[in-house]
Amino acid sequence: MVILTYNIRYNNYKNEHMLTNILGYLGQPLNLSEVLHGNVFAELSFAIGIAAIMALIMRLIKQPLLLGYILAGLIVGPSVLGVISPANQEMFDTFSHIGIALLLFIIGLGMNVSELRKQGKSVLLTAIVALITMVSLGFTAASLLGFMHTEALIIGFALFFSSTIVIVKVLSDRKETNRLHGHLAIGVILFDDLVATLALVVIAAGKGGGLELEQFVFLFLKGIALMALLAFASMKLLGKITRFMASSQELLFLFALAWGFGVGTLFEFAGFSLEVGALFAGVALGSVPYAQEITARLKPLRDFFVVLFFITLGESLDLGGLSGVILPALLLSVLVMIAKPTIITLTLGLLGYTKRVSFKAGVNLSQISEFSIIMTVLAASSGMVSEDVAAVITLVAMITIAASTYLMHYDEKLFLLFDKINFKLFDRESKYKEHIRRKSYPFVLFGYHKGGHQFINTFQNMNKRFIVVDYDPAVAETLERQDVPYIYGDATDPELMEEVGVEHAKVIISTFTDFTITEQLVSYVSKVNQKAVIICHATNQEEAIKLYELGATYVMIPHYIGSEKVSSFLKKNGGDKAEFDQFKEKHLNYLENHFTQSAPDM
Repeated sequence: MVILTYNIRYNNYKNEHMLTNILGYLGQPLNLSEVLHGNVFAELSFAIGIAAIMALIMRLIKQPLLLGYILAGLIVGPSVLGVISPANQEMFDTFSHIGIALLLFIIGLGMNVSELRKQGKSVLLTAIVALITMVSLGFTAASLLGFMHTEALIIGFALFFSSTIVIVKVLSDRKETNRLHGHLAIGVILFDDLVATLALVVIAAGKGGGLELEQFVFLFLKGIALMALLAFASMKLLGKITRFMASSQELLFLFALAWGFGVGTLFEFAGFSLEVGALFAGVALGSVPYAQEITARLKPLRDFFVVLFFITLGESLDLGGLSGVILPALLLSVLVMIAKPTIITLTLGLLGYTKRVSFKAGVNLSQISEFSIIMTVLAASSGMVSEDVAAVITLVAMITIAASTYLMHYDEKLFLLFDKINFKLFDRESKYKEHIRRKSYPFVLFGYHKGGHQFINTFQNMNKRFIVVDYDPAVAETLERQDVPYIYGDATDPELMEEVGVEHAKVIISTFTDFTITEQLVSYVSKVNQKAVIICHATNQEEAIKLYELGATYVMIPHYIGSEKVSSFLKKNGGDKAEFDQFKEKHLNYLENHFTQSAPDM
């Protein structure tokens, strides 16, 4: 009671004190960080609230949400409301790094390593050409704008780097990370990150007075050692560990976080970036059967921290200090958004890629990176460049990130305009054609127990492509031993439904006995795919009628008809929904009027 009374009095005092401060600030320049007493939770709540409002506005006017997050950061930043106090700025920066790490970890989980390996030579050549060209163009343009040679060189490198988080976020939202242009873009930004790591070493060494060759050699050896360690863990350890962890959703979730952040931290301690480490951690874990479930569980957490990253990015923009560098920033922004995509497109075209793939990969890389800001700020703090250079690159980053979001959003329409230009470079058969991975299956089975094996035999006898979805680790292990295609995941997860491609499936069967899960599954499938045959399980008359009302095509009741007869009927009639609809009427009449009578034959 004493503690409760104290808390009430303290909270009342705090509220009165805050109200007094708010009234005292009326009529003065608004700085909410002082009003909120530097309370990190209050500042975070306010920033998220503004982001939600801006996201709603962007959705209403049909603009990219990412732009709304950056504008929200600008509003809560020092240029407008000044919400985030200097004491909490480091914490917000940490949140943003967590968002980048989670985003790249999830991308690594779903990355097709064999496809990336296949494109490795093209990615390396494209990245090298882009590096040489953009550094040369950036150096020349910056020199003409009056910057010193060292400053112009650093500006040239800053214009080369592309934003990992922006590219990956847009590709992920559009489900294009496994498209060919997505592979190429991600490959190039991996090369960017390697160059960025070396650039940081050079700048840090410049601050200390010199750079030795041993630093580069040691960094290279550490990278080789880390990659070998991850390869060993992926092949020998992770499968066994995740098989045990998958017995509990919480255990699997926590292990995935520990693995991703742990490997990322290890890479950071070794001299590489946290983000690169998180990406490779995801690639190493992506080979386990539970990767899809891990991805589904991590995505909500990722989305929260990624929003904080873009808020922090917008918040870092101080409009008052940028007024004198607007003209050079605009000129360099135009150079980035025109020259870089053109270089990428032409290089990939020469290497044998189609015009569409080349163009889309180029558009994805049409901005500079948040790392460009970090690099120039570090160079300015070491005295290598003036503060104006950091201000110019900050503004260029904001302009190109916002503009490239639109370019990527409308890349298909832009390509149609680009396609009208008859470049002879593309007037030949392309060496590399895009083969889009088919993620949809004509037959989808949810649940292996309760007759699932009977349906698998039927699918195999019918020679139909199918996938099994189950959340039991023991089932996943059994299916893997039997070489049966499966996904380990939760049938109530909408993102899993999209991954499986139920909106294109012809026949969807559920053997789950949990009515709540079955109800959600039938309801979802009925909304996204009205042409599908939906076969499910019920334990009594009331459940069966409810499932029919939700859109089920046929409901199995154990004492009425089981999976064996349904399998025979399916084998005889295929996925013809009309045949099932006829029997559905019989079944409904039976349930309503003759539930105690013997079941009719199929």
